[in-house]
Amino acid sequence: MSGFNDKLNKKAVALRYDVDKNIAPVIVASGMGHIAEKIVEIAGENQVPIYEDTSLTTILTQLELGSEIPEELYKAVVDIYVFFLNFAQEQEEDEE
Repeated sequence: MSGFNDKLNKKAVALRYDVDKNIAPVIVASGMGHIAEKIVEIAGENQVPIYEDTSLTTILTQLELGSEIPEELYKAVVDIYVFFLNFAQEQEEDEE
């Protein structure tokens, strides 16, 4: 039964940032349960990096689709982007 509850409680949010169009990252997908699993699945299929942060996800799932993240969350999201940039650099160096 616990596994079922874990699936129901799972949350996921997808962000997009277009420096030419937006001041901050925009929420492009958000959901709980099956929808959250589908968001993660599609991200994985498209080699989109996935980062898990339950607290941040809980906050972001309360915002409307298409909205920019609030200024109070900039630091947290920038830290995630930096994590992915560093990860990408490490992957490139490993391939050389």
